[in-house]
Amino acid sequence: MISERAGNYLLELAKEAIVYYLATGKKLEVPSDYPIELDEKLGVFVTLNENNMLRGCIGYAEPIEPAITATIEVALAAAFNDPRFNAVTEDEFENLDFEVTVLTKPEMIVVAHPDQYFDEIEIGVDGLIIQKGYSRGLLLPQVATENAFGIEEFLEHTCMKAGISADSWMDESCDVYKFQGQIFK
Repeated sequence: MISERAGNYLLELAKEAIVYYLATGKKLEVPSDYPIELDEKLGVFVTLNENNMLRGCIGYAEPIEPAITATIEVALAAAFNDPRFNAVTEDEFENLDFEVTVLTKPEMIVVAHPDQYFDEIEIGVDGLIIQKGYSRGLLLPQVATENAFGIEEFLEHTCMKAGISADSWMDESCDVYKFQGQIFK
C-alpha cells in the first residue's frame, strides 16, 4: 500500500480540494510537490462525517486514476455530488471529519457453495463489492466494524447497497469481491 506520509498527504489534499472549491468554484490542480508514490493508480474513497454521522462518501473501487488525481476528484464528489446529501457549505466545513481510504485491487471470491464466504471474509479487514447483472454495491471494511456486522450481515448490507435483495449473495449469478483498505483519518 502507501506510506503513512503519503496517506496523510492525501487526507490534507482532500480538505484543501474542498476548501478551494468552496472559495473559487473550481477544481484544485494537482500540486507539484506530492509524494511520487501517489502516481500509482489506486482505488480511493473520501468519507465525510459530521457529528459522527455520514455526510458524504464517494470513491473509485478500481485503480483507474493515479491516487493523487483520484483523491481530488472523489473529495469534490463526496462534498458536492453525493446524491444522498446536499452540497457541503462553507459554514459546515469546520465541523467535518475527513477519512481517506486507499484500496487494494478487488479480487473475486470464488466459492463452490455460499457457506464458503464465511471462511473467505474477515470482518475489519475486508471490504466487499457485490455485483449481480448491472447492480453493484460496495461497502468499505470499516462499515462492518462501525456497525458491528457479522459476515452474513455484511454480505446482506452490501447486497442492499447494490439495490438487490439481501440474500442475493447466495445466488450463483452474484459475484462477490473483497478488497482491503488503508484508512487515514
